[in-house]
Amino acid sequence: MLVKDVMTTTVVTLSPDNSVRHAAKLMSDQHVSGVPVVDHDGCVLGVISEGDLIRRTELSNGAFVLKADMGLGPDDRANAFIKRCAWRVGDVMTPDPVVIDEEAPLFRVAVLMQDRGIKRIPVLRDGKLVGIVSRADLLQVIYLARPDDTAAGDEAIRRSILVRLGENTGLEDLEVSVTVTEGIVHFWGKVETPAGRRAARILAEGIHGVRGVVEHFPEPPPR
Repeated sequence: MLVKDVMTTTVVTLSPDNSVRHAAKLMSDQHVSGVPVVDHDGCVLGVISEGDLIRRTELSNGAFVLKADMGLGPDDRANAFIKRCAWRVGDVMTPDPVVIDEEAPLFRVAVLMQDRGIKRIPVLRDGKLVGIVSRADLLQVIYLARPDDTAAGDEAIRRSILVRLGENTGLEDLEVSVTVTEGIVHFWGKVETPAGRRAARILAEGIHGVRGVVEHFPEPPPR
Protein backbone atom coordinates (compact mmCIF):
# COMPACT_ATOMS: atom_id res chain seq x y z
CA MET A 1 0.00 0.00 0.00
CA LEU A 2 1.27 3.46 -0.92
CA VAL A 3 0.91 6.82 0.79
CA LYS A 4 -1.41 8.07 -1.96
CA ASP A 5 -3.86 5.26 -1.16
CA VAL A 6 -4.63 6.61 2.32
CA MET A 7 -3.71 10.30 2.35
CA THR A 8 -6.25 13.07 2.81
CA THR A 9 -6.37 15.11 -0.39
CA THR A 10 -8.47 18.02 0.89
CA VAL A 11 -5.85 19.94 2.82
CA VAL A 12 -6.23 23.31 4.50
CA THR A 13 -3.11 25.42 4.14
CA LEU A 14 -1.70 28.72 5.31
CA SER A 15 0.51 31.35 3.75
CA PRO A 16 3.62 32.51 5.61
CA ASP A 17 2.08 36.00 5.60
CA ASN A 18 -1.12 34.90 7.37
CA SER A 19 -1.49 36.02 10.96
CA VAL A 20 -0.99 33.72 13.93
CA ARG A 21 -4.52 34.60 15.04
CA HIS A 22 -5.86 33.41 11.67
CA ALA A 23 -3.87 30.17 12.02
CA ALA A 24 -5.28 29.52 15.49
CA LYS A 25 -8.84 30.11 14.27
CA LEU A 26 -8.33 27.86 11.24
CA MET A 27 -7.03 24.99 13.37
CA SER A 28 -9.92 25.42 15.80
CA ASP A 29 -12.57 25.61 13.07
CA GLN A 30 -11.17 22.64 11.11
CA HIS A 31 -10.44 20.52 14.21
CA VAL A 32 -6.83 19.93 13.18
CA SER A 33 -3.69 20.21 15.28
CA GLY A 34 -1.36 21.34 12.51
CA VAL A 35 -1.45 22.99 9.07
CA PRO A 36 1.10 23.04 6.22
CA VAL A 37 2.45 26.44 5.22
CA VAL A 38 2.92 26.81 1.45
CA ASP A 39 4.08 29.42 -1.03
CA HIS A 40 2.07 30.55 -4.05
CA ASP A 41 3.40 27.59 -6.09
CA GLY A 42 2.23 24.99 -3.57
CA CYS A 43 5.70 24.21 -2.24
CA VAL A 44 5.77 23.35 1.46
CA LEU A 45 7.72 25.90 3.50
CA GLY A 46 6.86 24.64 6.96
CA VAL A 47 4.17 23.44 9.33
CA ILE A 48 2.49 25.36 12.12
CA SER A 49 1.05 23.26 14.92
CA GLU A 50 -0.39 23.55 18.39
CA GLY A 51 3.11 23.01 19.72
CA ASP A 52 4.30 26.19 18.00
CA LEU A 53 1.60 28.24 19.73
CA ILE A 54 1.57 26.76 23.22
CA ARG A 55 3.91 29.39 24.71
CA ARG A 56 2.33 32.47 23.17
CA THR A 57 2.26 35.66 25.21
CA GLU A 58 -1.53 35.54 24.96
CA LEU A 59 -1.44 32.40 27.14
CA SER A 60 1.19 33.32 29.71
CA ASN A 61 2.57 36.04 31.88
CA GLY A 62 6.08 37.40 32.05
CA ALA A 63 7.05 35.32 35.08
CA PHE A 64 6.19 32.07 33.29
CA VAL A 65 8.17 33.10 30.23
CA LEU A 66 11.26 34.05 32.19
CA LYS A 67 11.20 30.80 34.16
CA ALA A 68 10.78 28.72 31.02
CA ASP A 69 13.68 30.50 29.29
CA MET A 70 16.15 30.22 32.15
CA GLY A 71 19.33 28.47 31.08
CA LEU A 72 18.88 29.13 27.36
CA GLY A 73 21.63 30.73 25.32
CA PRO A 74 21.13 34.07 23.53
CA ASP A 75 20.05 32.54 20.20
CA ASP A 76 17.64 30.13 21.87
CA ARG A 77 16.13 32.96 23.92
CA ALA A 78 15.75 35.01 20.74
CA ASN A 79 13.98 32.11 19.00
CA ALA A 80 11.73 31.61 22.03
CA PHE A 81 10.84 35.32 21.93
CA ILE A 82 9.95 35.02 18.23
CA LYS A 83 7.67 32.05 18.92
CA ARG A 84 5.94 33.99 21.71
CA CYS A 85 5.51 37.34 20.04
CA ALA A 86 5.68 37.19 16.23
CA TRP A 87 2.39 37.76 14.43
CA ARG A 88 3.31 36.20 11.03
CA VAL A 89 2.86 32.46 10.49
CA GLY A 90 6.18 32.40 8.64
CA ASP A 91 8.02 33.51 11.77
CA VAL A 92 6.33 31.02 14.10
CA MET A 93 6.09 27.89 11.94
CA THR A 94 8.52 24.99 12.08
CA PRO A 95 10.48 25.30 8.82
CA ASP A 96 11.71 22.47 6.58
CA PRO A 97 9.25 19.86 7.89
CA VAL A 98 9.38 16.15 7.22
CA VAL A 99 7.60 15.44 3.91
CA ILE A 100 6.98 12.29 1.89
CA ASP A 101 6.26 11.47 -1.75
CA GLU A 102 2.84 10.08 -2.60
CA GLU A 103 4.45 7.00 -4.19
CA ALA A 104 6.31 6.03 -1.00
CA PRO A 105 5.30 2.80 0.76
CA LEU A 106 2.99 3.36 3.70
CA PHE A 107 5.31 1.76 6.24
CA ARG A 108 7.70 4.69 5.72
CA VAL A 109 5.07 7.00 7.22
CA ALA A 110 4.86 4.91 10.38
CA VAL A 111 8.66 4.83 10.67
CA LEU A 112 8.98 8.60 10.23
CA MET A 113 6.20 9.36 12.70
CA GLN A 114 7.76 7.10 15.31
CA ASP A 115 11.34 8.27 14.77
CA ARG A 116 10.53 12.00 14.58
CA GLY A 117 7.66 12.10 17.08
CA ILE A 118 5.27 13.78 14.62
CA LYS A 119 1.55 13.37 14.03
CA ARG A 120 1.17 14.35 10.38
CA ILE A 121 3.30 14.48 7.21
CA PRO A 122 2.66 16.60 4.10
CA VAL A 123 2.51 14.52 0.92
CA LEU A 124 4.17 15.74 -2.28
CA ARG A 125 3.89 15.07 -6.00
CA ASP A 126 6.71 16.55 -8.06
CA GLY A 127 7.64 18.69 -5.07
CA LYS A 128 4.15 20.20 -4.65
CA LEU A 129 1.66 19.58 -1.85
CA VAL A 130 -1.12 17.17 -2.86
CA GLY A 131 -2.25 15.78 0.48
CA ILE A 132 -1.46 15.03 4.08
CA VAL A 133 -1.21 11.74 5.96
CA SER A 134 -1.88 11.59 9.68
CA ARG A 135 -1.93 9.06 12.47
CA ALA A 136 -5.71 8.91 12.04
CA ASP A 137 -5.20 7.72 8.44
CA LEU A 138 -2.96 4.91 9.68
CA LEU A 139 -5.55 3.89 12.26
CA GLN A 140 -8.15 3.64 9.50
CA VAL A 141 -5.89 1.27 7.58
CA ILE A 142 -5.65 -0.95 10.66
CA TYR A 143 -9.41 -0.77 11.21
CA LEU A 144 -10.22 -1.80 7.62
CA ALA A 145 -7.51 -4.46 7.32
CA ARG A 146 -8.57 -8.03 6.64
CA PRO A 147 -6.80 -11.21 7.73
CA ASP A 148 -4.17 -12.58 5.38
CA ASP A 149 -6.22 -13.76 2.40
CA THR A 150 -4.61 -17.18 1.96
CA ALA A 151 -6.25 -19.83 -0.18
CA ALA A 152 -8.44 -22.17 1.85
CA GLY A 153 -7.09 -25.58 2.84
CA ASP A 154 -4.90 -26.94 5.62
CA GLU A 155 -1.74 -27.20 3.52
CA ALA A 156 -2.14 -23.65 2.19
CA ILE A 157 -2.58 -22.38 5.75
CA ARG A 158 0.51 -24.28 6.87
CA ARG A 159 2.65 -22.89 4.03
CA SER A 160 1.50 -19.36 4.77
CA ILE A 161 2.37 -19.70 8.46
CA LEU A 162 5.81 -21.09 7.63
CA VAL A 163 6.49 -18.12 5.36
CA ARG A 164 5.44 -15.64 8.02
CA LEU A 165 7.51 -17.41 10.67
CA GLY A 166 10.56 -16.37 8.65
CA GLU A 167 9.63 -12.70 8.85
CA ASN A 168 10.50 -10.30 11.67
CA THR A 169 8.38 -12.03 14.32
CA GLY A 170 10.98 -12.93 16.93
CA LEU A 171 10.41 -16.59 16.03
CA GLU A 172 12.50 -16.75 12.87
CA ASP A 173 15.60 -18.15 14.64
CA LEU A 174 13.72 -20.73 16.74
CA GLU A 175 12.90 -24.33 15.92
CA VAL A 176 9.17 -24.23 15.24
CA SER A 177 7.13 -26.77 13.30
CA VAL A 178 3.51 -26.47 12.24
CA THR A 179 0.71 -28.87 11.44
CA VAL A 180 -2.84 -27.92 10.45
CA THR A 181 -5.88 -30.18 10.77
CA GLU A 182 -9.30 -28.93 9.68
CA GLY A 183 -8.23 -25.34 10.23
CA ILE A 184 -6.73 -25.95 13.68
CA VAL A 185 -3.08 -24.91 13.84
CA HIS A 186 -0.72 -26.93 16.04
CA PHE A 187 2.62 -25.40 16.99
CA TRP A 188 5.58 -27.50 18.15
CA GLY A 189 9.10 -26.46 19.02
CA LYS A 190 11.34 -24.57 21.40
CA VAL A 191 9.36 -21.44 22.20
CA GLU A 192 9.62 -20.87 25.93
CA THR A 193 8.81 -17.20 26.51
CA PRO A 194 5.28 -15.78 26.92
CA ALA A 195 5.99 -13.18 24.23
CA GLY A 196 7.07 -15.88 21.77
CA ARG A 197 3.93 -17.91 22.46
CA ARG A 198 1.72 -14.88 21.93
CA ALA A 199 3.54 -14.01 18.69
CA ALA A 200 2.92 -17.51 17.33
CA ARG A 201 -0.77 -17.37 18.23
CA ILE A 202 -1.25 -13.90 16.75
CA LEU A 203 0.61 -14.89 13.58
CA ALA A 204 -1.70 -17.88 13.05
CA GLU A 205 -4.89 -15.99 13.91
CA GLY A 206 -4.11 -13.50 11.15
CA ILE A 207 -4.31 -16.20 8.47
CA HIS A 208 -7.60 -16.64 6.63
CA GLY A 209 -9.17 -20.01 7.35
CA VAL A 210 -7.61 -20.60 10.77
CA ARG A 211 -10.25 -21.83 13.23
CA GLY A 212 -8.08 -22.22 16.30
CA VAL A 213 -4.54 -22.50 17.65
CA VAL A 214 -3.09 -25.20 19.89
CA GLU A 215 0.38 -24.78 21.38
CA HIS A 216 2.57 -27.77 22.19
CA PHE A 217 5.51 -25.72 23.40
CA PRO A 218 7.39 -26.79 26.54
CA GLU A 219 6.42 -25.17 29.79
CA PRO A 220 8.53 -22.09 30.56
CA PRO A 221 11.25 -22.66 33.16
CA PRO A 222 10.31 -21.67 36.73
CA ARG A 223 11.45 -18.26 37.90
